[in-house]
Amino acid sequence: MKPKEHTVCGLVAVKALFARDPGAIKRLYFDYPTGRRIGVICQTLAAARKIYRCVEPMELEKVAGTVHHGGIVAVIEPRVLRTPRREDVRAWAQVRAPLLLLDRIANAHNLGAIVRTAAFFGVGQIVIPEHPEQALPGEAAYRIAEGGMEHVQIHRVKSLAEFIRALRPFYFVVGAAVRGAGPVSGCEERKSAMTTAPRPRALVLGNEEHGLAPEVAAACEQLVTIPGSGAVESLNVSAAAAVLCWEFFGRC
Repeated sequence: MKPKEHTVCGLVAVKALFARDPGAIKRLYFDYPTGRRIGVICQTLAAARKIYRCVEPMELEKVAGTVHHGGIVAVIEPRVLRTPRREDVRAWAQVRAPLLLLDRIANAHNLGAIVRTAAFFGVGQIVIPEHPEQALPGEAAYRIAEGGMEHVQIHRVKSLAEFIRALRPFYFVVGAAVRGAGPVSGCEERKSAMTTAPRPRALVLGNEEHGLAPEVAAACEQLVTIPGSGAVESLNVSAAAAVLCWEFFGRC
């Protein structure tokens, strides 16, 4: 069966998609105010003999499947998620590229927010497991990512724990835990460790309710937690992603 088409909503996301790959847009729908801001996109689609159309708000909502369409909807093919090869991992490690692994992030909004954070901090590779709880790139994730999907490659593996074990010759793998782990180290200490360590860091974030699966946590080489006041147990996973990406890949 042919995979369902995806919609990309919002002017920022559609412009980012167009900038990366204009040919990825199969059809484009927009309201009148937005249509006045996308002349180049419409000209390109016209030259390619593709459909682009100004429509009424109710029709735009129907195409988008949501009221949160931001005045424009691009229809695209679903993103193909490939399994990283050993040579891919070696190439990432050679340039010390940051790597983010997600363990059963179930909420598509959280996935989109994490992708946006990853793009902001220059984390170009994300790995997710083939698990029924894991959210996939789709309409909601694209919308929340605000164009971040166009700057990140998402890969899929059968077992995240097995992938982490295979990753460890190339990356030092750090898992984020709610409890039972040491706090994130200070910037100077971490900066020294990261510049002298033979392997770059890979960061693993766990499920919104249950955190890291036991086998995933066991495969990590270090577990860290974000210290807080204790008033609530933990941050939302997308907020934790922002804090930890800043700590590991941003300010240092």
